[in-house]
Amino acid sequence: MRVVICGGGVIGACTARFLALRGCEVVVVERHRVAGAASGKSGGFLALDWCDGSPLRPLARRSFALHAELAAAFPDRWGYRRLPTAAVTLTRKAGRAAPGLPGWLAPEARFGGWLGTPETTAQVDPEAFTTSMMDLARERGARLVQGVVQGIGRSADGGRATGVVVDGEVLAADAVVIAMGPWSVLAAAWLALPAVHGLEGHSLVFDDPGAAAAALFVDCPAPGGGQGAPEVIPRPDGTTYVCGLPSRRPLPEDPAAVVADERFLEQLRQMIRGFAPGLAAAPVRHGGACFRPVTEDGLPLIGPVAGLEGAFVATGHSVWGML
Repeated sequence: MRVVICGGGVIGACTARFLALRGCEVVVVERHRVAGAASGKSGGFLALDWCDGSPLRPLARRSFALHAELAAAFPDRWGYRRLPTAAVTLTRKAGRAAPGLPGWLAPEARFGGWLGTPETTAQVDPEAFTTSMMDLARERGARLVQGVVQGIGRSADGGRATGVVVDGEVLAADAVVIAMGPWSVLAAAWLALPAVHGLEGHSLVFDDPGAAAAALFVDCPAPGGGQGAPEVIPRPDGTTYVCGLPSRRPLPEDPAAVVADERFLEQLRQMIRGFAPGLAAAPVRHGGACFRPVTEDGLPLIGPVAGLEGAFVATGHSVWGML
């Protein structure tokens, strides 16, 4: 069976790897580069039970366990580790310290309790994980094709997908998977898909060797008023990733056109100075921006596409794409 997967992000790469393991002939079509969008610029945070109480509970729990299995099978490839997760609130007076938290927190950063333990929260380096999954898929025979997906080939009666139009030519397939993240919205011109749109966020990665291995979810004032909710994730490679400043810029048609806006990066840096001045003073390795795919009801789109046999969709995972 030949399967063409549209999109080289984490969903496309993992789909390719597991289909290749099952003996499928897999072709991945990617316009930009593998892990070139949110799959390479997210926090890589994983949680066992944060989707409990929602329809995602069984999927999230199985995925959390699968991450541990993959890390055991391929150790030291993508920075997987278990770590605790804490809530932190910036107050007007000094808060109580907690063991195991980074030393660069401001005195006014109050420890609000543990949100997760090493049994329930973990992390990966998202770019390393995604590229490794694609490499593992290719080791099993999957092919990676650079090109722009422009449509879906159909049978004479229009009821079955027969391939993908890539740069004007049809790439034949027995099944087609749309896994283009927020750019899956482009496929709505060819398929009956619910709405998917991109929610942009900015991030900074600091050189921060020796930071305590604890993820932080912070409640603090945001630049310009209101409350911010930055997420802080120290990584095993000696860096610390911070995100949490959404913006409303439109999604460009080409993923390569997504670039960070220095104004948003400075606002994020200003917010970090409030709760972690020591971290804000550290060298910045790089800043980034990415668009997460979100749906109207907040649930991912996973499964067959209505009205077209052989067509499938896997997108809309929002903040849980890496899980």
